[in-house]
Amino acid sequence: MTVDVHPPGPAYSRSAPFPPTPQHSLNFYPGDATRSRVGNEAFADLPACVIIGPQTTKVELAMGAHHRFVTVAFHPGGLFRLLGLPMPELLDRPLDATDVLGREIRQVNEQLQEARHSLALKNIVEGYLLRKLGQHAASPLERSIRRMLQGNPTDTIEKIADLSCLSLRQFERRSREVLGYSPKFFARVIRFSQAYRLKVRQPHSTWTSISHQCGYYDQMHLIRDFKEFAGTTPKLITREILAAPLTLQDDLRI
Repeated sequence: MTVDVHPPGPAYSRSAPFPPTPQHSLNFYPGDATRSRVGNEAFADLPACVIIGPQTTKVELAMGAHHRFVTVAFHPGGLFRLLGLPMPELLDRPLDATDVLGREIRQVNEQLQEARHSLALKNIVEGYLLRKLGQHAASPLERSIRRMLQGNPTDTIEKIADLSCLSLRQFERRSREVLGYSPKFFARVIRFSQAYRLKVRQPHSTWTSISHQCGYYDQMHLIRDFKEFAGTTPKLITREILAAPLTLQDDLRI
């Protein structure tokens, strides 16, 4: 996904929330620097390219007058294949991509800064990833975990493990390695993200309706997840969404 926006108001005067999603990503910022913070910490500039692994905490992003970014959202296991790093090492820990991927990523950043159009940005990043990842097919584990994103209520963890050709214990251990957390926790992040993005797209929908659509047993389970992953209640999240200068997850497809 490529975005080129001019946020309203003075540069860095307002921030937009970005709560956890089930996707790992590689984010490029070829325009003005983007700043981030967690909780009440001070805002800090992000590097020109950031690796985002498993995320369990909401961050706030503040943008300059000319905000451009390219986001590569990986299918489950994709970032693990690219880096070869156990994902628990990246839990709530964004990394400067140049520290991990080296000179090549610096060259990509330089090319992105010279690009003038969204299609050029997309082609530069896609070319880099094709060179790095090639045409390797996803493993049975990755394909089975990807199925969890569909939210089929009949797909138990045991069934997903069976589809991955692993025992339940092996599946849980390998999932922690490629996702950064257990399959059950991953399922909670998926459900929370679905509920949050549905509210972004349909701000006038009730939380009762959203909780039912996203498979929550009751509204208390939804409130628990929002407190854990967004740091606040669904009621306050509604105000936050309406007050944000722009929404960063309304075009996210999972």
